[in-house]
Amino acid sequence: MASVVVVGTQWGDEGKGKVVDLLTNYADCIVRFQGGNNAGHTLVVNGKKYVFHIIPSGILYEDKTCMIGNGVIIDPGVLLQEMDELNGKGLPVTPGRLLISENAHLIMPYHQMLDHAREASLSRGKKIGTTGRGIGPCYMDKVGRVGIKAGDFLDTDQFLAKLQTNVEEKNFFLTKQYGAEPASFAAIKEQFAGFAEKLAPFIGNVSVELDKARRGGKNILFEGAQGTQLDIDHGTYPFVTSSNTIAGNACIGSGFGPAHIDEVIGILKAYTTRVGEGPFPSELPEGDKVGDELQKKGGEFGATTGRRRRCGWLDMVVANDAVRLNGLTGLAITKLDVLSGQPKLQIGRKYSVEGEVFDCMPSNIRKTALAEPVYEEVEGWQEDITGVRDLADLPQKARDYVRRIEDISGIAPVIISVGPDREETLLLRNPFEK
Repeated sequence: MASVVVVGTQWGDEGKGKVVDLLTNYADCIVRFQGGNNAGHTLVVNGKKYVFHIIPSGILYEDKTCMIGNGVIIDPGVLLQEMDELNGKGLPVTPGRLLISENAHLIMPYHQMLDHAREASLSRGKKIGTTGRGIGPCYMDKVGRVGIKAGDFLDTDQFLAKLQTNVEEKNFFLTKQYGAEPASFAAIKEQFAGFAEKLAPFIGNVSVELDKARRGGKNILFEGAQGTQLDIDHGTYPFVTSSNTIAGNACIGSGFGPAHIDEVIGILKAYTTRVGEGPFPSELPEGDKVGDELQKKGGEFGATTGRRRRCGWLDMVVANDAVRLNGLTGLAITKLDVLSGQPKLQIGRKYSVEGEVFDCMPSNIRKTALAEPVYEEVEGWQEDITGVRDLADLPQKARDYVRRIEDISGIAPVIISVGPDREETLLLRNPFEK
């Protein structure tokens, strides 16, 4: 029995979905513990592409239990759409296969309206790059103790009382501060009554069920969203998401004791990408030949937004921050195949900022924006590695690159991905096997 947390080490989009899918083979329960439908996990299984936004990607396995923890915020319409799509593909989503925490907060239409209105009011250069899906405003209500939880679907009177109060308050800001249209209490009431009827059978106490699973000797896999540098406390603030993305939140966001976590696996893309606004020290600007090649070959478009991902060289300052913040016990290196064909590779080792050297991300966002990476150059390889299934069969220079990552981070790889398909993976060590 083991409990394993999977987190992103960069700015998200590292390929967590594929790694979670691989490790799900060995897990009994798969738990999503933070974020909302502003994140997407893409899987390619037998040539078929699946994109998940809220439901843990372990739902592809019929004999697994998937759970949505209290740290997740849920857009009920998006969740039901995802469930319908899976049902249509012959993957029935039933209460026995999916459990939703009664303490998970709900994204309401007025959250999305506020999200758009606030972003539109910001001047160019100060925009956060929000997806507009209501994530930030929903977390604000949660912290402000006025949020509506999934469990409120089970108590109509309580749900409507909270809704009435919130609509009145939100409409004041929408109309008076932003000059936007107000939200309709009647429309939301009708829409969410339908949501409640469909989702009520799936709602329960995730924390209790996880404890039963642990005591019963089950393997538990915790699935994070986004990446370490998007953490609300430890990321490149304010260009971050609205939740804690690091491994510590696996416990808080699911109601699971920290003493019971056995492994923390960090997903590290073999180069670096970022979607949206914010500093990105190792970025190769649009139009740069290498950057454009990585973007095209890696299919670097956001799974949720479709936005072009900014691409750059591997940044080990970012990686080492993730080692420290998450307490990583292993690395899963993804998209190594995308680097094939590059004659030389650059690895960012430190930052130079106004004559000062940093070996961690500056907390001052102005300095982060000015950070210039100090690179170490290594040899690239030309061979196509997508058919490789054993570490020894990788080209020597590819193995040297992987070893350099291990040397700099101090963390050994447990997984290496050499292509998008489920089979194009090297499992070096199974974190569920102690």
